[in-house]
Amino acid sequence: MFKKIVMSLAALGVAAGAYLRFIRPWQLRWGATDEEVARAMSGDDVVKQPTFNATRAVTIQARPEEIWPWLVQIGATRAGWYSYDWLDNLGKPSAQRILPQFQQVAVGDLVPLSPDGKQGMGVKAFEPNQWMLWWDKKGEMTWYWGLYPQDDSQTRLITRVRMHYRWLKPSILFSLLVEFTDIVMMRKCMLGIKQRAEREAAAAPRTVPVPYA
Repeated sequence: MFKKIVMSLAALGVAAGAYLRFIRPWQLRWGATDEEVARAMSGDDVVKQPTFNATRAVTIQARPEEIWPWLVQIGATRAGWYSYDWLDNLGKPSAQRILPQFQQVAVGDLVPLSPDGKQGMGVKAFEPNQWMLWWDKKGEMTWYWGLYPQDDSQTRLITRVRMHYRWLKPSILFSLLVEFTDIVMMRKCMLGIKQRAEREAAAAPRTVPVPYA
């Protein structure tokens, strides 16, 4: 029995070491460049000493104003999360189109995370077509979305989640859930936004400048 316990602890230690050495560094910066990871972003000063500080990024062939509507309508009971709907949206398919009824955003608005739409994060600040910051209203977690145009038709979508773990509080269960599963949802979500925005951008008519004679 003692031998089994020792072997189990050893296996757990090896798994934890592998996660900290290889998996965690990768998942905390999926898709992001060194410059993007180091870049100061709105809300960085809210969570002073984050235990979890993840910056993820993806390139989207669309302009910021073509991506922004997809970000504004995110949320349970709204457009969904463009991710694994069976897991984070109670099986309801995430929206495949812009929903006019969810296109208004204001500081203090709730971004629903719970199935009943009553629990979630608050909109702390935003600049239309540029960035939006959510927070837990306690200063222990922020979630930033930023749109950084690269040229006239290409944008970097960057998201940053910062969280301070409270190891001796019940909230640590949620924190650990984020620690080990957030990358799965976030990667799928960002690729879902990319797919939708690029599809709509490709279908939209573009104005081509006519040179002077």
